[in-house]
Formats: sequence, C-alpha cells, structure tokens
Amino acid sequence: QVQLVESGGGVVHPGGSLTLSCAATGFTFSTSLMRWYRQAPGKERELVAGISNTGTSTNYVDSVKGRFTISRDNSKNTVYLQMNSLKPEDTAVYYCYALVEWTFSQYTHYWGQGTQVTVSS
Repeated sequence: QVQLVESGGGVVHPGGSLTLSCAATGFTFSTSLMRWYRQAPGKERELVAGISNTGTSTNYVDSVKGRFTISRDNSKNTVYLQMNSLKPEDTAVYYCYALVEWTFSQYTHYWGQGTQVTVSS
C-alpha cells in the first residue's frame, strides 16, 4: 500500500514560484531517502534534488541550485520542493521518488504519479 502523491503543480509565469508536495504512506518515511525527478518533453528523466532521511543532507542538479529547495517534514510524512525564479526550461512533469529499506540491504523503489509544472508567458 505504498503511495506517493504529488500536488502543487500548475502554470506560472517566468520568475514565479511554486511549491510541490509529496505525501507518503505505507512505509517508514523517516528512514527513507527521498528525491524529486523531472521529465520534460523529448528529454530523459533527470534527478532534480535529493534529501537524506534526517533532512540534514541535500543535493541538487546544477541547473536548479540557488533556486530550488528540497525539504521534508517527517512528522507529516511529506517531502517538498520549493521552486523560485522559475524558467521556461523548468517545464516538466515532476515525480516524487522514495528509496525504502525493508530489511538490511533490501531496498525497493517507489514513484509518484507526477505533477505538471508549466512555466510560460
């Protein structure tokens, strides 16, 4: 019954902001690695941002550094992606990802359904 449900996508003008949310159920969220990916039309899916289980370590693709912030609230089983200064090239479907360890060295990957972000004038 693992589920990752994204929300918060939409259409914004260049320079605008959006915050995406991913609500997680069915696993121990506080011990799982969480990531945001995106896929633009005609392009490969790329890793946008990742965050460690405690939230103390984060990483970003170079193109979004300084503009996007990944965070998590383990009390709410939710990971966020705050996106500022949005550019047309940020237009993509954004996917939430979880790496879940069920037993020692036994991992399972889960994906959300995706949410569309469109940056356009």
